[in-house]
Amino acid sequence: MTSELEAARSLRASGLPVTKEARPGHWAVKILRSPWLWVFLGATALFAACLGWMYVTSVAPTPTEGGGEVPGLNLSAIRRSALLALPTLAVWVAAFVALDRFRPMRLGFWYLALGWGAAVSTALSMVINTWASRQMAIVGADPSSGARAAVFVAPFVEEATKATIVFFIAVAVRYRIVSTLQAVTLAGLSAAGFAFTENILYYSRVIVYSSMTIGTGDPEQALNTIVFLRGVKTAFGHPLFTTLMALGFIVGLRAQSKIVRIIAPLVGYLAAALGHMVFNFFASVGLDDTVMAIIGWAIALSLIIYLIRRILAEGRRQRDRLGDYVDMGWLPPNVVVLFTRQRTRWACFFISLTYGWRAMFATLRIQRTMSELAYLRDAELHGTVDAAGALRARTLLDEARALAPVAVTDPAVQKLQLPKLPAWLRRRRRTPAAGTWAPPGYAPASFLPGQVGSPGYSPVDPRWGPPKG
Repeated sequence: MTSELEAARSLRASGLPVTKEARPGHWAVKILRSPWLWVFLGATALFAACLGWMYVTSVAPTPTEGGGEVPGLNLSAIRRSALLALPTLAVWVAAFVALDRFRPMRLGFWYLALGWGAAVSTALSMVINTWASRQMAIVGADPSSGARAAVFVAPFVEEATKATIVFFIAVAVRYRIVSTLQAVTLAGLSAAGFAFTENILYYSRVIVYSSMTIGTGDPEQALNTIVFLRGVKTAFGHPLFTTLMALGFIVGLRAQSKIVRIIAPLVGYLAAALGHMVFNFFASVGLDDTVMAIIGWAIALSLIIYLIRRILAEGRRQRDRLGDYVDMGWLPPNVVVLFTRQRTRWACFFISLTYGWRAMFATLRIQRTMSELAYLRDAELHGTVDAAGALRARTLLDEARALAPVAVTDPAVQKLQLPKLPAWLRRRRRTPAAGTWAPPGYAPASFLPGQVGSPGYSPVDPRWGPPKG
């Protein structure tokens, strides 16, 4: 018992998950006992509360100094603005999700990042920016008070609120954020959600103002102009600035030096706020929209090229780190090809669909297990994970060997299954043969993973694996 407690304490100190024994019970009971279920439900309630508060605040009229009032928004304008802002959101979500490809975050974390940016970050920014604008305003009519708050307050507030969700996820599951691509994806989804809600507010104000004010010209033309400006020409704004923060954050998260862990996220945050400040300044002084769009998209293009290079670098890192396990004799050589090529992984996934749900889930799990093994080895080389990494590696190898007989791991051997007789006429379960990556001497039917007497098992040395030859 003492050794088990020490192992669990060592895993937690390195930020690695502690594997618990599977308890028998109904799947519904297991879901209800999961703490992440209640985290997602609580986050959903928080998102709904923030969106409801923003709606009530936006539809209420705003009193002016002269005794009048500015009309609030209405449900019809908000509904139409949401439809106009949706294409921009869809493009950014698709781009950032496609970026996270080697060890993608769970769907729930993507949901948390997107919902936080669209609801919580926007609501906090509205409260803080409004309060700061009132504090910075001069008694009497001051036309520069709005621009002053937009330049000196809004960038720092908005970038801080958007980045908070990345910090929360990193604190909760640090071992899941292992690459630049993951940090950029989470930060980008938060920024895309923030821009979506902000665009809805801007579009709705134009709709209401142009429909109630005489002399504004064609309302549809005014609406189309701002939709093209914010949804296309300057759509790079929030995702670009928050991505700069994510780059500094991941440098600090993967650094061994405590000084770098503090300074790198701070530098990334200041770079994001400075870029946001410069953007708002040029917009306030009336710089031509086309010039701003050219400069902004040029910077965004350079960042896109950098991220594409990071994708290629991640592929090389996966091959090198799984190659380390091959050199140590823990894995056979062909796993490097089977689990580090994106086209092979996708081919295995689509083939697994023809074998049934059991094979599909096993294929996804074994691919994630191999990716986690590669990044675990990389963390050991960086010095951010100590000897507890060997304990986690042993657990992952056990899981991979248990999944190998069911999962599809080699598209060259395991082919697509053509439709046959209906299920009610043919009761046999279709199960694929074990993939060719299985280690030599591995007999899945003869032992349980980790059981005494299994091939390569050693109760003393955690660095165990299949015997060579």
